Amino acid sequence: MRFFLFIVFNLAVVTAFAQKERGEVRAGNKAYSKGDIEKAEVEYRRALEQNPHSIFAKYNLGNALYKRGNSEEAEKVTAPVKDSVDNDSVKSKLLHNLGNYSLDQKKYEEAIENYKNSLRINPNDFETKSNLAYAQKMLKEQQDQDNKDNKENKDNKDNKDNPEDKDDKQDQNKDDQQNQPPPNITPQAAQQMLQAIQNKDKETQEKVEKEKAKMLKRKQKEKNW
Repeated sequence: MRFFLFIVFNLAVVTAFAQKERGEVRAGNKAYSKGDIEKAEVEYRRALEQNPHSIFAKYNLGNALYKRGNSEEAEKVTAPVKDSVDNDSVKSKLLHNLGNYSLDQKKYEEAIENYKNSLRINPNDFETKSNLAYAQKMLKEQQDQDNKDNKENKDNKDNKDNPEDKDDKQDQNKDDQQNQPPPNITPQAAQQMLQAIQNKDKETQEKVEKEKAKMLKRKQKEKNW
């Protein structure tokens, strides 16, 4: 996600800005304003070759790097100069941009701190307030997810460390089933069940007797033959 960036085009605000790198920074600003971010980066780097301590060359180079998707390097280039800026307007913008670089890297706590420091200088900046609110929202979501993941990992670890728990539960279920009282059967139902068993036995006995009779009859025929 890309957020609004402040880029400084007015070099007059820096009283001690060296003449030798001013041309390159202006050329970089011109390319940046036209959307040629790659050329802007080249010009800002040329300015830093002329003067490695140029605050505005580093400031705007950071913006160009961020625009090209390299927020990590943008932060490395820009962060060291924040304590060297004595102009409140420029410093609040620089802190705002640093907040964007941190936010893009999902370093939400750092982003929040940079936005807050920017707002301490310029409390009425709407873009900074908006970005701060977004960073706070994302930090909360990140913390909630971390808490959820930690809980799930703890539960999984507990289950892995105590496999006996599962066996204990299974044994308990078996014991519960064995210890269950027999179902209540009325005398009438019991008599019906007994009668059914007796009838079945009688039927089986009759079949056996019939088979014996058939076998005896066959043996008698065989003897007659």
